[in-house]
Amino acid sequence: MPRIAPSACVDPAAELADDVEVGPGCYVGPKVRIGAETRLLPNVTLLGRTDIGARNIFYPGAVIGAAPQDLKYQGTDTRLVIGDDNIFRESVTVHTGTEIGGGITKIGDRNQFQIGSHVAHDVSIGNHCLLSNQVQVAGHVVIEDAVNISALTGIQQFVTVGRYAFIAGLARVTTDVPPYLIYGGFDGAVIGHNEVGMRRWKFSEDQIARIRELYKLLYSKKAGRSGATISDRLAMAESNGALTEHEKYLMAFLKRTLHDGVFGRHLERARRDKQLPPPDFYKSTGA
Repeated sequence: MPRIAPSACVDPAAELADDVEVGPGCYVGPKVRIGAETRLLPNVTLLGRTDIGARNIFYPGAVIGAAPQDLKYQGTDTRLVIGDDNIFRESVTVHTGTEIGGGITKIGDRNQFQIGSHVAHDVSIGNHCLLSNQVQVAGHVVIEDAVNISALTGIQQFVTVGRYAFIAGLARVTTDVPPYLIYGGFDGAVIGHNEVGMRRWKFSEDQIARIRELYKLLYSKKAGRSGATISDRLAMAESNGALTEHEKYLMAFLKRTLHDGVFGRHLERARRDKQLPPPDFYKSTGA
């Protein structure tokens, strides 16, 4: 049987694996499902239609599965799906999806969400990502695998963050972030290649060197002074001979953003809310 503290409130309709631990002061709603060996430390709140995998840990004050803050949300029974082995530190918040965004927020495996970070509606996060303190992720964002986001970063709606990217602290992310590279600054720009991260993930020296040279060709000060556009530089890179898997992926990512994107975000073109009537919030107050 699950180990449930006397002061916790677990709705009888909730589904808990036999070895789940629910600490004092927790609340678990009726549509929540919790997998094996998951632990809720004191004062965790789990709401909504939330499916949680195995061996996750939720620290005090986390509120998971609350309704979206999107003003267009109509109250439908949307979902949040969380994989295995994730850590949600103090005061982390994660919301379910919206009707127009597909109805689901998804988090993969082995991610860590540090104090006060927020994951909004319809976000998709891969595996092995780290969101540091107070990272704020807006709706409809996609974060691929093995991404490291430093503290106090804000990510705008419909941004895609490529795998193995690193985002520096206090960054304002308004455009897609290319994989394998470092992004930072208030105005948001590529400022380096993520050599430290690639080493940690056991990239070979040759793979790292190839990404380093591609970064120089695309983003270095010398490349900027050449007068060639980023599209021209991509064409030059493609003409340099055989490419590795990682080089091909980086260039495909950039082409997708450049050719299909709007305002530097390729997902922006697919958004479906532009033709909707204004939400009730904006209706006349009678003044």
